[in-house]
Amino acid sequence: MNAPAAELTEQTHRRGGGRLGRKALRSAPVTSFPTLVREIPTYQMVPDEAVELIHQESLAILEEVGCEFRDDEAIAMWKAAGADVSDTRVRIDRGLLMELVSKVPPEFTLNARNPERTVRIGGKNSVFVPMYGAPYVRDLDNNRRYGSLADLNNFHKLAYMAPALHSSSSVICEPMEIAVPKRHLHIIHSALKHSDKPFMGIVTSKERAEDTMAMAGIVFGEEFVRDNPVLVSITNCNSPLVWDATMLDAMKVYARSNQPLILAPFALCGASTSASAVGAVAQVNAEALAGIAFTQLLRPGSPQIYGQFMVTVDMKTGAPMGGTPEAAQMMYLMGALARKYRLPWRTSGFHVGSKLNDAQAGYEANMLMHAAILAGANYIWHSAGWLEAGLTCGYSKFATDCEQLVGWYKYAGGLPFDDFKEAMAAIREVGPQGHFLGTQHTLEHFESAFFMPTIMDFNSYEQWKAEGAKDHDTRGREKARNMLADYEEPKLDEGVAEGLKDLIARREEILPDSVS
Repeated sequence: MNAPAAELTEQTHRRGGGRLGRKALRSAPVTSFPTLVREIPTYQMVPDEAVELIHQESLAILEEVGCEFRDDEAIAMWKAAGADVSDTRVRIDRGLLMELVSKVPPEFTLNARNPERTVRIGGKNSVFVPMYGAPYVRDLDNNRRYGSLADLNNFHKLAYMAPALHSSSSVICEPMEIAVPKRHLHIIHSALKHSDKPFMGIVTSKERAEDTMAMAGIVFGEEFVRDNPVLVSITNCNSPLVWDATMLDAMKVYARSNQPLILAPFALCGASTSASAVGAVAQVNAEALAGIAFTQLLRPGSPQIYGQFMVTVDMKTGAPMGGTPEAAQMMYLMGALARKYRLPWRTSGFHVGSKLNDAQAGYEANMLMHAAILAGANYIWHSAGWLEAGLTCGYSKFATDCEQLVGWYKYAGGLPFDDFKEAMAAIREVGPQGHFLGTQHTLEHFESAFFMPTIMDFNSYEQWKAEGAKDHDTRGREKARNMLADYEEPKLDEGVAEGLKDLIARREEILPDSVS
């Protein structure tokens, strides 16, 4: 059974330490929960026959319409594998497709530089990962501005300190003051320096992916990273039905090094797919399966993650929408397909369209995270910080999301019965008209019995007003400030730290200051 922070504290206390031990544990930083093992049923929204219908239509799309692979080496590999290739269009026989997809392991271990942060992906396991790719931040003074390297450092620190986040991601926000050709070096360095959790790679060019692997090799050892997953990278199919050269270059670097990729079509449903939730899923499933199959041409048996990013489009304005019911419904369908193929799968948790950390953001986030958890997602990305359809990462949103993840972690871990007998004994001890505050059972379990958030406010109106009448967004910014003030860096080995600095310096001498 999973145990959020207070439960973990209590379990440790029971092994020894007494009252002083309890006090020490409460003050000790908890930087990561173990992998979440879901102990609640997985919900399937449609019958098996409907899942099979979508599956068959996806196979037909790849056989009859085909998918573009815009890369000469990829085309040659598909020809050698026996696919029907015309120019860059690849039509894949369903037998060949499913043979390749079946080679992907259903679970794998994702190693962290601190082994205590290593997690398991697939099966009943779930991990929470912060957002990725925001050019803007909503800062500690509630201003919207371009992101900086200092902001990225801060978000990696917050990710490290958040117990329910299992990864530091990488490009949580873009360090806009650094030249694009050199930016990836500082992004990966920040993720490795400020956190010892798993991280994510760079996919915007072959050379940047190779630099990422070189930096991982310095931290983990070159031999280790040739065969052991230490990072996850995202590759997006350009819906409809195009895998471009940039994404395929990244696939080659990572898959050949046994590093998992998220094969995730980026679908704006109604614009890059048909205006149909089930139609969009059939297309996106075909795109994802084609990408997964290609990774198995590169390295059979390499771990991969079936993925999707599906948001609906506002048909009045063309703007992408976040936490809509259709987005949640499509998650349930993708989860059912992932289970059919026995593939680890990624979805998004708290991706919202709201510009602020407000009620809309909360409604959207709850709609999507509930679907992600109940649909059995393994890699729940964009679980902290996301605002404005991904254009902005908010400090307040990051902190409040992280607190909510503790609640979701406990929710998905199921209901424990291990103290049920003692709870029944407490009823007999107290009897009618008494209270339970002084019972031995309460003293032993008050810290772990219930989710106890610190940002959410449950005080009386008078108490809330006396403390400044702060709204949730304000309290979130204060929490982020306090976390950053308490941060202590998980130091890299001195030789490793110097090796990273040396690689960055050597690469910066070669790389241009601007994109030509």
